[in-house]
Amino acid sequence: MSDSSTLTRVIRHPARSAEAKESSALLVGAAALVIGTLIGLFVFWDQDVPISGRGSVGIYAAVGGALAAIGAFVFGCTMRRSRARSTPGYRPRLHWFDVAALALALGVIALLGFTGLASLLSQSFVGALVYGFPAAVLGGVAMAVAAYMSYLSAVNLTPMLLSLVLALFLAVGALASMLSASDPLWWTKNLSTLGISDDISALAFNVTLIIAGVMVTTIAHYATAFLPADDAGARRGRNLVRFGLVLIGILLACVGIFPVDEYLGAHNLAATGMAIVYVAMVVSLPALLPSMPKVFVMLGYVYVGVIVVLAGFFISGYYNLTAVELVVAVLVFSWVIVFLRNTGAVEQGAGEEDARRDDEPAVTKAGAVP
Repeated sequence: MSDSSTLTRVIRHPARSAEAKESSALLVGAAALVIGTLIGLFVFWDQDVPISGRGSVGIYAAVGGALAAIGAFVFGCTMRRSRARSTPGYRPRLHWFDVAALALALGVIALLGFTGLASLLSQSFVGALVYGFPAAVLGGVAMAVAAYMSYLSAVNLTPMLLSLVLALFLAVGALASMLSASDPLWWTKNLSTLGISDDISALAFNVTLIIAGVMVTTIAHYATAFLPADDAGARRGRNLVRFGLVLIGILLACVGIFPVDEYLGAHNLAATGMAIVYVAMVVSLPALLPSMPKVFVMLGYVYVGVIVVLAGFFISGYYNLTAVELVVAVLVFSWVIVFLRNTGAVEQGAGEEDARRDDEPAVTKAGAVP
């Protein structure tokens, strides 16, 4: 088959197979490279620019990479939606707000990632300037990488991939807020102090929590939709787990929506409620989802035990509130992330078992031949 006919097939059906997805992702990345380089040539024409800071190639790469990641993810979701529901491995259609939250998360990851890389390089090459043409090319390459990875994330969306996106987003959002905090001693009070100022630190902290909350609600339906549910009891358990995850996501978003200095009651209610729902889910998980691995269930019990010990340390004055909040947040969200990976493993195992069961008659028949 000619290269032109192969390219035509990829363009017509960009999400049909693994090869088509990879090829279409390369085309999306190439388009971002060309567009980013051309715009960069216009922006940096006949001038030398710094690596980071105002008017730098780092800022251009960060903003352009964020926009490219958002656009490529939305485009990838559109391509993925065009697949028929009968396609093997098809998952529920994402709502517009799900797509928006995930696209923003990937955009923020690209923005902060390229900004941090540029800052690191500027400290390695102190005082160095970049010529206009290389600056344009570097910006185009950054956009191409962001678009390529974001598009592949959209067309290959799985619970395990969602867990990686959620982990990266929470990490870069929290670190960006901590590094840009106007009060260097914020940690002496509590974690929510990051969200009470009027600077970029508070915006980064609160927006991170809100978007992460929407992502968790997206994950709740997406990751539990194909868990084994052979009877009414199993379906009820799956729905209760889904409701618990949705509730955690809503409460997490409310922590960002209601800053502690303006809405103390609502903020504390959302934070405390999130911890209570988490503990209830961990305790009841074996009854709700018997198919979950026992090792993961035991991990949840260990996490709850650690939280109880931390609460005792805080009451006794051994730990301050920030330390307790940081550790509890890490435990809760690492549990959610590992839960996503385990639901993906359970679903994959169920699919392999079904495939093995379908092959059994043929094997028996073949074995009966003299």
